[in-house]
Amino acid sequence: MALKPTIYKLNISLSDLNRDYYDSIDLTLALHPSETLERMMARLVAFCINAEERLKFTKGLSEVEEPDIWLRTLDDQIALWIDVGEPDVERVKKATRKAQSVKVYCFNSKSDVWWEQSKAKFDQLSAQVYRFEWSEIQALAELVQRTMPMSMMITGDSAYVTIGAGQCEINWTQLNRL
Repeated sequence: MALKPTIYKLNISLSDLNRDYYDSIDLTLALHPSETLERMMARLVAFCINAEERLKFTKGLSEVEEPDIWLRTLDDQIALWIDVGEPDVERVKKATRKAQSVKVYCFNSKSDVWWEQSKAKFDQLSAQVYRFEWSEIQALAELVQRTMPMSMMITGDSAYVTIGAGQCEINWTQLNRL
């Protein structure tokens, strides 16, 4: 029998000072049985950094041909493709053919090794690659509750997150320049 995802309900008060974007977002997030809390929270932060009206989570790990998050236009074109983790260069290359803009957010302790091995190939692609600090993603994952109100303020390359259980700061670095 297949394992079912664990469901998390979030009410996010989002303030993105970089883009003057302010929203209250009600989200239902599914934690895939093979996914870690850290990965789920990295997906959530990537979602909030790029938040806008039609941005959606996809089936993610359940559908290998889809990104973790995407923004589709009204005529069903892919405007933004977001992968979280350390995807294969070929996957990102395909994504650049399908989407107007592609972003990758890596987040774990192996990200530096993955980037050093893939850097030259990514430099040939029109995809933006970012790295979240692993220890900060871990700190955020420790605050997770099944139902949680959350406040996130984004300024510069940082997100200040407050959840009922505590608060933390998530920083990211752009690894390549387009």
